[in-house]
Amino acid sequence: MRIVGLTGGIASGKSTASKEFEALGVPIIDADKVARAASKKGTLAWRRIVLTFGKEILQEDGEINRGRLGEIIFSDHAKRKALNSAMSFSIGIGLYWELFKHWIKGTKVVIMDVPLLFEAKLDRLTKPIIVVWVDPETQEARLVKRDKISKELALKKISSQLSLDEKRDRADIVIDNTSSIEAMKQQVQDIYKEIVATPSTMKELLFSRRGIFFLLATTIFGLWWLKG
Repeated sequence: MRIVGLTGGIASGKSTASKEFEALGVPIIDADKVARAASKKGTLAWRRIVLTFGKEILQEDGEINRGRLGEIIFSDHAKRKALNSAMSFSIGIGLYWELFKHWIKGTKVVIMDVPLLFEAKLDRLTKPIIVVWVDPETQEARLVKRDKISKELALKKISSQLSLDEKRDRADIVIDNTSSIEAMKQQVQDIYKEIVATPSTMKELLFSRRGIFFLLATTIFGLWWLKG
């Protein structure tokens, strides 16, 4: 199974690119959705978050107030690191479970949509890595307009993440989203054709469902032959 990494930055257009890939028929594993499910009331991650930040970050129904939690971590690097520590195990389990389900189904290509792909070192699992990039000025302007926030807060949110320039330098494929949505969607379609049309590597074949079954059958036959 080919595991493609998709990442970007806040207001870079990554979510739009992800939806476009999904519309073309590529299965998406969304790390944000996995994180939301993993931190529902009563889960391990929920308990660790409450233990770290206190009950003040809970809503009346007991669920985590994500807006309030976001305000806390964006303004404090240490607390942001504490949140990542509280959630990393549960998110990791969730992502691997989603990958396993696709592997069992025999999915040939899946995209992992992970905002913190490099920071969480999940780039080691993915090939190729796609980064949705915009220049800093465009990113800032889009974030201010989208979230209706001040320039100061926008810059604070942007600086809390690995820079898009650094992510671009570590990417295999870059989607330049500085112009129109139509131009970005055309790039997605071109990349889609390239990813689907490229033959599986030997590693992908060996670790595919068929590859594992073939190796298992070969091993069993070999042991039977040697025994006979």
